Amino acid sequence: MTSALSAEQRKESLQDMTKEPLDILVIGGGVTGAGIALDAATRGLRVGIVEAQDWAQGTSSRSSKLVHGGLRYLYNLDFLLVAEALRERGLLLTHTAPHLVKAQPFLWPLKTPVIERSYSAIGVGMYDALAQVAHRGSVPIQKHYTKAGALKVFPDVRDDQITGAIEFYDSRVDDARLVVTLVRTAGRYGALSANRTQVVELKKENGRVVGARLKDLEDGKEYDVQAKHTINATGVWTEKTQAMADTTGGLKVLASKGIHIVIPKDRIKGSTGLFLRTEKSVLFIIPWKRYWVIGTTDTKYHEDLRDPVADKEDIEYILDHANAVLKSNLTEDDIIGTWAGLRPLLQPGTTDGDKTKSTKVSREHTVTEAAPGLTVIAGGKLTTYRVMAEDAVDMALGKKRAKTLPSRTKETPLIGADGYHALWNQRERLAAEVGLSVDHVEDLLDRYGSDIFKLFDAIAEEPSLAKELKEAPEYLRAEIAFACTHEGALHLEDLMALRTRLNYEKSDRGLSAAPEIADIAATYLGWDDERKARELDLYKQRCAAEAEAEGIFDEAAAQSARAKAEDVTPLADL
Repeated sequence: MTSALSAEQRKESLQDMTKEPLDILVIGGGVTGAGIALDAATRGLRVGIVEAQDWAQGTSSRSSKLVHGGLRYLYNLDFLLVAEALRERGLLLTHTAPHLVKAQPFLWPLKTPVIERSYSAIGVGMYDALAQVAHRGSVPIQKHYTKAGALKVFPDVRDDQITGAIEFYDSRVDDARLVVTLVRTAGRYGALSANRTQVVELKKENGRVVGARLKDLEDGKEYDVQAKHTINATGVWTEKTQAMADTTGGLKVLASKGIHIVIPKDRIKGSTGLFLRTEKSVLFIIPWKRYWVIGTTDTKYHEDLRDPVADKEDIEYILDHANAVLKSNLTEDDIIGTWAGLRPLLQPGTTDGDKTKSTKVSREHTVTEAAPGLTVIAGGKLTTYRVMAEDAVDMALGKKRAKTLPSRTKETPLIGADGYHALWNQRERLAAEVGLSVDHVEDLLDRYGSDIFKLFDAIAEEPSLAKELKEAPEYLRAEIAFACTHEGALHLEDLMALRTRLNYEKSDRGLSAAPEIADIAATYLGWDDERKARELDLYKQRCAAEAEAEGIFDEAAAQSARAKAEDVTPLADL
């Protein structure tokens, strides 16, 4: 059992999966699949999880990066949905992942002085009440501001767009890091895991799914894995994956695209986030340490599922709605990064040729037995991944066995969570002892929690790892090494876009920092000069394709531009 994800661990996991049947094989390495792997492993089951791309490379690294109850759902009177999400938010904040999930205040500007404040206060009050019932004291309750008070908190709101405001709290999270941490924690409890490994066939015997053929996309080798139960948690790929079982049952999912833009911190003057209602949904303006994130859109999507991009129409929509409220007058020249993600939207009803099969609909997500031995889950949101995982494993095991092996994830902190608050209080001492700035120690604690000592040990063995990246000084060289030895990074793309966020944190998409990062990766992943040059070329192709797509108004044409970049590991053609 190991919590270290590495190239060696990955190979060993694939080999171990073939030695004896798994209790559960999880297909999909996003937040839902990773949560399922952890849930199953902590019940004492033999578990394997595979992901065709990198961990969280799909939707789970392309969200709004919020852990929230869904304030807007109260307008639809979805009290149970909101209460469930707030319970999960409180659990993450206080117990399972306090190093990764942070309370975030948002200002809700009010345009009318009496009526809007009254019904908004009632809505936020209910939100607060539900949160207090779920986890008392996890975040502060609402605060009301006059127009003058609100403008002191957020000076960049236009005078004609505000008569006052309400401040409420939700939370933000590095979504990709949450997923990697879930996979690592699952490994601590025995789960076998392999990224860049594709299911190319579901094996059936007497009409039952009994395992899968896996293809290692790194070397082309295939593995036959037996499994008592297989769980499909592939998001927008749900239908394609379940089709391999040749079943008339399953879930129908459509993709909806949401994009975000990243703006330098000094271009917007404000000390909280902003929550804005639009004609279609909501817009968040979210402060991070060094920049602002603004999003999102919600549009039907019918193009390639692998690499959605923000096109010019998407970007203009975000800018127009932000500028309608802000004095900042943001332009495309202010944007330092973008990303696009696909939400898996469940379609009404479940196609199920066999009415004896089980289906559980839990407000936003649905779990069903698409075929004997194959459980499928889709829908939901990042905040409630733990509940989704519990439902999926319960469904796979069946009511009787699930009752004897209940979920243990409520009381299972993720790696790095233990002692986080105490370490935070000691951050100045830790910085002095290791010779790092307090700022760097704070960043390390918020990325790795108590695993910070693993990075300190690496620095003690190789002092050069304490140095900042020359072109990205917010990261240490040790973090790149750790991503290779403990977080499963296999390619430069993994390091640029998922283990760090340089792909959208820098206006050059991190290209200036890429050579140094590739040098470090070469040391820990065994790359020769030819491989290193190849990795750099692939990342340059990606950056050029994304930049081209951002300037194209038509979505299909923008996706064609993105497709010009060669894939790091092409998926098998099924």
